[in-house]
Amino acid sequence: MPTKKHLVIPDTQVKPGVKLDHFTALGNYIAEKQPDTIVHVGDHWDMFSLSSYDEGKSGFDQRDYLADIECGNEAMRLLFAPIDAYNKRRRNKYEPRCVFLMGNHEERVNRATESANNARFRNVVTQDDFDLSRWRVIPFLKPHQIDGLWYSHYFVAPRSGRALGGNAHYKLNKLKFSFVMGHVQDKDSAQEYLNNGEVIRGLQAGVFNQHDEDYHGEQGKHFWRGVHMLHEVNRKTAYDHMEISLKFLLGNYA
Repeated sequence: MPTKKHLVIPDTQVKPGVKLDHFTALGNYIAEKQPDTIVHVGDHWDMFSLSSYDEGKSGFDQRDYLADIECGNEAMRLLFAPIDAYNKRRRNKYEPRCVFLMGNHEERVNRATESANNARFRNVVTQDDFDLSRWRVIPFLKPHQIDGLWYSHYFVAPRSGRALGGNAHYKLNKLKFSFVMGHVQDKDSAQEYLNNGEVIRGLQAGVFNQHDEDYHGEQGKHFWRGVHMLHEVNRKTAYDHMEISLKFLLGNYA
């Protein structure tokens, strides 16, 4: 029986002015390796213009909603361009299953339109502006299972609604099933061997971008960046994990 292969894209947080050539490199890599499933764990669009944390700061009124949308859409075009080029004039097309998990940054659009202070945004600002035509879209924080592996932008603590904290090992002990999530900047993973011969694994995927966020500060911006290939995905032994760094992709597939 053929095994399943998932390509996991962590938070990308695209916004105006940041580099995007890593999306072309990733598209080239995907066209060559051809995973069965591509999962983006969310926070693709940073939505800088709708950040409630920055309201009132100098220059906030100059942020451009349409620019936020377009730069994220352009990154999507760059990602799929190598796949489309590969399929051109080929009878047997490469057509992966593509799943996009809405993140809290995409959710900024809904929060903006639901706020009583932002009535002007209603029927003007909408998640339909995101170019997700190639993806199956999963609502924010709705866990989604693919080939026995559970995905969510992040998982919440039972009966609290708050994000489940702690490292990957702690989350694995609490959730008790194999999972992949985004949201947390630092990559982390854990696994546990059960007495029945099964394995459960947890993965905090990290980030996939080239820019630094101001809020990290000088000492908080050093963390792993890249994507993940999960080989032999199944319910019994979870998967075999391969990391593909941003540096490797830019050096070999740009």
